[in-house]
Amino acid sequence: MSQALAPVVRAVGVQKIYRTRNAEPVTALTNVTLDIQAGEFISLIGPSGCGKSTLLRLIADLDAPSSGDLTVNGKPPATARLDRDYGMVFQAATLYDWRSVSQNVQLPLEIMGIPKAERQRRAQEMLELVELGKFAKHYPWQLSGGMQQRVAIARALAFQPKLLLMDEPFGALDEFTRERMNLELLRLWQATQTTVVFVTHSIAEAVFLSSRVVVMSPRPGRITAVLDIDLPYPRTFETRELPRFFQLVTEVRELLRDAHTFDE
Repeated sequence: MSQALAPVVRAVGVQKIYRTRNAEPVTALTNVTLDIQAGEFISLIGPSGCGKSTLLRLIADLDAPSSGDLTVNGKPPATARLDRDYGMVFQAATLYDWRSVSQNVQLPLEIMGIPKAERQRRAQEMLELVELGKFAKHYPWQLSGGMQQRVAIARALAFQPKLLLMDEPFGALDEFTRERMNLELLRLWQATQTTVVFVTHSIAEAVFLSSRVVVMSPRPGRITAVLDIDLPYPRTFETRELPRFFQLVTEVRELLRDAHTFDE
């Protein structure tokens, strides 16, 4: 009998406490236990301040747990970071205006010492993947907000990471652009088979995108429910009109309300 593959992300009893010199310690996360399998699309959802972004930062080794065990591809997060096991996309595209679109996508490849011809080829391949191949020589300030986020996603995928971490990447976009970006992201996810961990405040967005939705409580953040999303892929604009979609949105909303009531 073949053994099951180890999870891409494993958190066991993870806690994060922020300590300041002149204030009481603040517990951002407590007893977070979660396995994320290869190829999953996981959304983290909960009220502001519940620790969604904190958990993402711990996975990305931008911060360290106060206690508990956390691994990425079976390694400590710091090792996974050095091994370039993940890419990260933030709410702001964080592109450099003095670099062309192609040069922005190439930046992590430059840091890795990839030869110029190879990084140009890979950058163009990623731009074609996000349907911006014709904009390689443009500059970020010449692009719309949605296009800039697609460049940021192309940059995060340029070194072919096994894991993509996304912290509210579409939060600043208008509703129509956001729905279009949701479709683009699902297309990329299925094309690359990358594992995605996605932070959002939008219940509808979480349900539309995810294979599972992780519901978190108000601070101190903890996981109160994990809901399987049984909507078939590929998903389309019409998916949002299905009765099952509305049922799942209602279920997530009730889980969030229950988590808040429990905390009180």
